[in-house]
Amino acid sequence: MKEKMRAYHPIVWTLLFGTVFARGASFMALPFLALYLSQTKEVHPILIGLIIGIGPLSGTIGGFIGGHLSDKYGRKIVMITAMFVWGLVYIGFSIASSVAVFFLLNAINGICRSFFEPTSQALMADVTEKERRLRVFSMRYTAINMGAALGPLLGAYVGIMNANWTFMFTGFFYFLYTIVLLVMISKYEVSSNTPSSKKTTMVDAFGIVRKDAALRFFIVGGILVNIGYSQIESTLPQHLSLTLKDGVLLYSVLLSLNAIAVIILQIPLSRFAERFRVMHTMMIGSGFFALGFIGFALSSNWILFIFSMIVLTIGEIFVFPSTSVFIDQIAPEEMRGTYFGAGQFRSAGFFIGPAMGGWIFSEWSGTLLYLLMGMIVLASIYFYKLGDYQRKKVQEVNTEASPQM
Repeated sequence: MKEKMRAYHPIVWTLLFGTVFARGASFMALPFLALYLSQTKEVHPILIGLIIGIGPLSGTIGGFIGGHLSDKYGRKIVMITAMFVWGLVYIGFSIASSVAVFFLLNAINGICRSFFEPTSQALMADVTEKERRLRVFSMRYTAINMGAALGPLLGAYVGIMNANWTFMFTGFFYFLYTIVLLVMISKYEVSSNTPSSKKTTMVDAFGIVRKDAALRFFIVGGILVNIGYSQIESTLPQHLSLTLKDGVLLYSVLLSLNAIAVIILQIPLSRFAERFRVMHTMMIGSGFFALGFIGFALSSNWILFIFSMIVLTIGEIFVFPSTSVFIDQIAPEEMRGTYFGAGQFRSAGFFIGPAMGGWIFSEWSGTLLYLLMGMIVLASIYFYKLGDYQRKKVQEVNTEASPQM
């Protein structure tokens, strides 16, 4: 155990353990935001979709800017500032009363997440040897799901007593995590905590997406996947509460089952995925995603919903860890934060999805909604295939341009 701990930088372990508890706290609150707004505040489903979706929309640009700033000014200041403001946002959720305030708070929530996530991933890569980065990103994904396994069940329990408590508790925990992170990053200084010696402008950073065709197709495919995946936190709890008498309880069970299944299945499925290129792995995952959503459309009882969630989870295991690996593989060392930030453009799907889903759900039905989501996610395979083709094309050109020995 000690040897395994020493194999990775203390900052990596700080971020991993912090991820378990921070994600557990956020999963205790945010998945129930849609239900909180509909049942406690009686907000219309379309407005709920806009409130849920504004976070990812603000994060789409925010992640790009945050990643660039972390390359330019250092990881430390970006991460600590984001975490502190993040805590304030959750406290704000607990005392907010108007739709406009919820809208603003979730917009800031998206910015904080988009600043912290790409920067923390870049920092993990900074302090880890290249051959161990895949394992580090896999451990990070496991940590996320460990928090996700416990968070929803705690959220359902605490929310029954007082829904505001879940947001208040999450806010205070983020303050605590900010302090711990500040101490650890200050103790173990790394080069990425200081500004980069190579200056890149925001114009240069935006040029990445324009010039890198493989990254562009990756982003488009990711947007389509996220349009579907966003339904889990926006329309699924509403669909379950209308479809089944104990739908809210089933929703908590499905979220925890999703996280537990990831923890159990990740290692064997990750080993299987190592046989394929990253883009091919994401294509396989999109296929399972689509089947899961079609299953939601056809489900009418606990067993079918649980089976559909397991199928969707398999797709999640293939797709999401691969995204960090793909970005790390194509990113230049001095622009790693910018590339991880550019990858956040795919978060546009988390804005489009809840708004689109809320409209389809209110005007038609959950069945039609999830059938359409299955088709949309399936379309991502086409763009992942184009991305894989572009990447191989660039590699062939670079190989031909290399001097022959």
